[in-house]
Amino acid sequence: MDLIETLRSTGAVRDFLPNPIDDAVLYRVLDTARFAPSGGNRQGWRVIVVKDPEKRRALRDLYLTGWYEYLAMAGAGLVPWAPVTDRVAEEEAVSRAPELAEKAATQTAAGSPGMAEALDLAPAVLVLVADLTALAAVDRDHDRYTFAGGASIYPFAWNLLLAARAEGLGGVVTTMAIRREAEMRQLFSLPETAAVAAVIVLGRPVSAARRLRRLPVEEFTWVDSYGGAAFDGSA
Repeated sequence: MDLIETLRSTGAVRDFLPNPIDDAVLYRVLDTARFAPSGGNRQGWRVIVVKDPEKRRALRDLYLTGWYEYLAMAGAGLVPWAPVTDRVAEEEAVSRAPELAEKAATQTAAGSPGMAEALDLAPAVLVLVADLTALAAVDRDHDRYTFAGGASIYPFAWNLLLAARAEGLGGVVTTMAIRREAEMRQLFSLPETAAVAAVIVLGRPVSAARRLRRLPVEEFTWVDSYGGAAFDGSA
């Protein structure tokens, strides 16, 4: 695979063929993903491969509660759970989540479930866990939303998606299950020193990968100050 083309075409994949993924293939994906960078090379990621059908169903049910809230907020024009947002509008939007859940239940009963509703049936489901003792979270004591520790975890998730592409797979990294971390902790026997970072779903894509569309560099890169002159690479 050409690296640049792969980087420009590796998007979130949520529709999978029913083909199972051999353990040997999944092992190779993880074996490549482990070369992701991390602070101090502490490699604070931990992965749970979820195979047990009951645990998969329980994970799906935990996932769905946040999923319908997400859809309700997005449908109201909000960025779901944005650190800076209109909390009143957010609460009003979330109140409509049960309507979306009911609609989804009807679609599922008719044989058209979405990825969330069929999460337990996905070819591979991984729970990505962060070892909190291994993260150099330099913004830990700030009085704002903190995120720096994720720099030592999420590159692993991205490496995993790229490694999956090399095996003819696609996938998606989703953080929805973090909304129910207490239950996730119990379901997967997580210690207090660990936190749920994401759920990663993998499978063979229904559709072929295509080039993605993103904002041009000039719309998110500036020279010398936030909102300054656009960096256009012409110098």
